Order: sequence, then C-alpha cells, then structure tokens
Amino acid sequence: MNTVFRGRHFLNLEDFTKEELDTMLDVSLDLKRKFAMGEDTPYLTNKTGFLMFFEQSTRTRNSMEAGMAQLGGHAGFLDSSSMQVAHGETAKDTAIILSRFGHMIACRYCNWGRGNAYLNEMAKWSSAPIMNLQCDLYHPFQGLADLMTIKEKLPDLRRKKISIIWAYAESHKKPISVPVTQVLLFPRYGMDVWLAYPKGWELPEWVIEQAKANAEKHGGTLTITHDEAAAYKDADIVIPKSWGNWVTDQTGASVTGATAVIDDALVANKSWKCTEAKMATASKDVMYMHALPADRNNEVEDAVIDGPHSIAYDAAENRLHTAKAVMTLLVGGK
Repeated sequence: MNTVFRGRHFLNLEDFTKEELDTMLDVSLDLKRKFAMGEDTPYLTNKTGFLMFFEQSTRTRNSMEAGMAQLGGHAGFLDSSSMQVAHGETAKDTAIILSRFGHMIACRYCNWGRGNAYLNEMAKWSSAPIMNLQCDLYHPFQGLADLMTIKEKLPDLRRKKISIIWAYAESHKKPISVPVTQVLLFPRYGMDVWLAYPKGWELPEWVIEQAKANAEKHGGTLTITHDEAAAYKDADIVIPKSWGNWVTDQTGASVTGATAVIDDALVANKSWKCTEAKMATASKDVMYMHALPADRNNEVEDAVIDGPHSIAYDAAENRLHTAKAVMTLLVGGK
C-alpha cells in the first residue's frame, strides 16, 4: 500500500488509487475516534493553511478551520472579494506567494467553466498542496465524507443500490460537482449506482464514460434513467439533490457566480421532490443523504430530512474527520 501523500494536490478523487482512498478513510475513522475520546491530535503543529473562497460556505469552511485547529495548526480564511484577485491578480501569482507563506492552499471556486481551470492553474505554480473545496466539476471532500458515511452504515457495499437523483430547487443554479464526484466514486466500491434526472440535466459524457469504466473494473454498475420512481424502488441509499443543467444550458453563469434560474424547463420538473411516499417504495431500511444545504420543501419534505431515514447530519459531521485526514496526509504525512 502506498503511504506517500505529502505534497500532493487534492483536486479530484480520481487522482488517487482505491488503496489510497482506503487509507484516507482509515485515517478519518482514527481521527473520529480520537475526537470522540478527547485525544489531542497535534499532527500539523505550527502549520498554516489558507482557505480561499469565491463562494459562500458553511460546512466546508468550518470543517477546514476547525480541523486545522484540532490538528494544531492555523487556517486563514480568505474571501476572494477582499483579495487582490478582485483587482485581477492571477492564479499563478496568488499560488506562488501563498504557498511561500504557508503549507497548503484550499480553494472553492464553482463558477461554470472557470473553477476547475483556476484550481489547476494554481496547482501548476504552487509549491504547497492545492486542495479543491469544490469547483464546477468536482467536490472531493464531500465525496470522501459521503463514502465514509455509507461505509459506516453499510459495511458491505457491493451490489448495494445507491440512487443519485436530481431534485427541484429554486435557491440558485447549483454546480454539478457533487453528482459528478459521486457517480465517479461509488462504482469503485462495487455499488449499483443509479443516476436519475429529467432530460436536459445530463452530466458530461466523459464523466459517464469514466464512471462506467470504474464500474466495470471494480464490479459495480451504473444505470442511467429519466424514471424517478425506478431510482427510488428498492434503493438502499437515496441522494436526491438539485444540480444545474450546465451541460446543456449555461444560462445563469456570471463572473460573480451562478444566479437563480427559475424558467419553464425547471418548473416543469417541480414534481422531482423527495417525499415520504417515494421513500416508502425504497428498501425498508433506506437512508436519505444530502450534501446540504437542502432546499427544504423543494428538494425534500421536512418529514424526510428530519425523519428516521435521514443520515444527512452524520455525513455533514464526517466532513470534519475526512478534512482532517486529507490535511494530515498531504501536509504532515510521509
């Protein structure tokens, strides 16, 4: 098993082997136990990380800040609107200087067509690890926390039906990064992954091709459907979450981030909502997940997200433990 992580970038879970992901999960579980027991974990003493945000954040920012503090280091929050980035400073110059100041740079930049390119440009020039806090294509920290949570609840993942289901939302046109990350990751653990969405909300074809290759290699499956009911039927885990139709329609994109787009195409699919009635068609022990924040009463009924099948808050907590594991391995590891 490869234990060499230090100095590597964390942009996409596809950059890491399954064994390496397993190591991250093992470290996450160890850190979670120690957190529960109140044991100190000073693995990043005197280390400094920069957390750079182009968008708002609750779980991501606070899991990284709290995690760095619990590891003995310091995280500095950087709002891009108050940085020289707002005056045109390049990703290259920002990455070179911040990486000389500290030991890691983590960045969230979700703008369609901009975020992933910006992170890769930073990675090209940074002398410290660049970590993806969510871009327009990937959300690796969320994916790792989702996987950790599923493994905690279902120790044997092979042939479990995991349904990633588009859901209606009005708050803003959300990135595709969560479903893209999940549909690439889950087949690597032998799951039967269902991807359900209305026509027009497709993910990129190269994502589907890679997900199918991952499934074939690791014994999982990928089923794509426009039939919401089929995705719920007998599912072990359902993940109903909105994502924008960026692949087919770039309406709502702007330099300052995505805006709300409530058009006829969106409203026509308002019935794509997670309800108790739909949950009743799944496995009797079905679990509901969501990366949060959920658009309550649009994406999901309160009775579901607050009910006995919901593990959304468990997954949110695991954002802390997986963040600490990634930082420990990439910043303080071998």
